[in-house]
Amino acid sequence: MGFKGFVIRSYEESQLSDKAQVMDLERRCEIGQSKRVFLFTDTLGDPICRIRNSPMYKMLVAERDKEVVGVIQGSIKAVFFTAHKPPPGLVVKVGYILGLRVAPPYRRRGIGSGLVRRLEDWFLSNDVDYCCMATEKDNHASLNLFINNLRYIKFRTGRILVNPVRNHPYNMNSSEINIQELKIEEAEAIYKKHMASTEFFPKDIKNILKNKLSLGTWVANFKQPPRLSSSTTVGGNGQTTASSWAIVSLWNSGEVFKLRLGKAPFPWLIYTKSLKLMDKIFPCFKVVLVPNFFKPFGFYFVYGLHHEGPFSERLVGALCKYVHNMALNNSKDNCKAIVTEIGGDEDDGLKMEIPHWKLLSCYEDFWCIKSLKSKRHNNISNDNDNDNDHSHHILEWTNASPNRTLFVDPREV
Repeated sequence: MGFKGFVIRSYEESQLSDKAQVMDLERRCEIGQSKRVFLFTDTLGDPICRIRNSPMYKMLVAERDKEVVGVIQGSIKAVFFTAHKPPPGLVVKVGYILGLRVAPPYRRRGIGSGLVRRLEDWFLSNDVDYCCMATEKDNHASLNLFINNLRYIKFRTGRILVNPVRNHPYNMNSSEINIQELKIEEAEAIYKKHMASTEFFPKDIKNILKNKLSLGTWVANFKQPPRLSSSTTVGGNGQTTASSWAIVSLWNSGEVFKLRLGKAPFPWLIYTKSLKLMDKIFPCFKVVLVPNFFKPFGFYFVYGLHHEGPFSERLVGALCKYVHNMALNNSKDNCKAIVTEIGGDEDDGLKMEIPHWKLLSCYEDFWCIKSLKSKRHNNISNDNDNDNDHSHHILEWTNASPNRTLFVDPREV
């Protein structure tokens, strides 16, 4: 496909020149928030690693004079669409766009929009109903491209919480909270029962849980339920106690790619050096040190986070501390951070319970969505009723009050 002097084609994994050029392009394009922290990825020699575990995936490159100057990745999976039906709702196909990169000298020439449109064509050929993407609030170029030029709609806002793996474990109150690892079948049953109405909940949840990168699923509850305040009742009988529980799963993203901090604010450098000096002078204080993020490091991604009950937020915090301690003990993974994403419309209570560093976290991760169904109908028929019906459905979905949780598939991180 020719586009203003450029050719957009499929990435050829078997071609060493394609692999080398895409990896070089990745190195030239910063990932992160321009005014805060720059993160670079090390794909460990596999440019397609971030989507390889998805059910269907594709990478496209933009080429000029045999030089790769742009790249985009996409994946397809089936999720439950719950805007107008009770759980589990209707199963629809969703295409995910990620990894859009254009070499700095070639930006603002229509290459990015050309790559997106070509990927949307691939989605259409595979009967995808919706396509979506996520980007940070500060990425104005990306938001302008997708919302103003390509007619995507801002759908949800997520919060990405990053907690460094400290050099000391968290103290766990095992006398108050019970944490139990679940079998895959048990985790699948709980997720299908309690999260089927969660936005973007995947139909193939069992495949995610069975994947070698999934490190396990844990559920937490109180050994003795805390007592609610006298002014709070649960249920219709005036009860002042209620059961609370929480569940999380863990994904070893560091096996897929590594991250490296490319630039940090000056206060960060002063802070980290001060901690190291204090630890050297006063080792008895057991100062919590900041990991070295300037060398490639791995990270664990918390997914499938769900909690119920009046005290369940505390249980989420306990589970996050538990997986932190697990990462600290598994030194072979070189895990330096625990990453969790929650819905931005959730209350601040959950955010406060999940250990994280504000400097590394992103509180406004914009999710955008676009319906492809009407475009497909326009291509094959003049069925206005179908068009109107599908437009009504996406309006229902985008205008509906956000669910408490947002399922972030670890295969698209």
